[in-house]
Amino acid sequence: MSATESPAATATRRPTATGAHTDEAVGVITDARGRIDDLDGRIIGLVQERMAVSAVIQRERIASGGRRVSLSREMEVLGHYSEQLGRPGTALAMTLLELCRGRI
Repeated sequence: MSATESPAATATRRPTATGAHTDEAVGVITDARGRIDDLDGRIIGLVQERMAVSAVIQRERIASGGRRVSLSREMEVLGHYSEQLGRPGTALAMTLLELCRGRI
């Protein structure tokens, strides 16, 4: 702190739990994190819904004499995620497929 700076002015430059150095940045980050938390909740709900729909498909496929998993369909899903999100999309799709395969 220089001789002309007040302790309060110096305090706004110290990083907070957000990593920000100003009150304005703390506010923006806190609000954005709230939005991310809301989005994460919605994403988790959608994944759970996807898992339930997948279970219906698997149950019907097995009941009709088919296999639980359709590898050609999984390849379509992988391709779609890869096209939309690049390499990380493939990893995300693999995780979703793993979650949705379940065991009936």
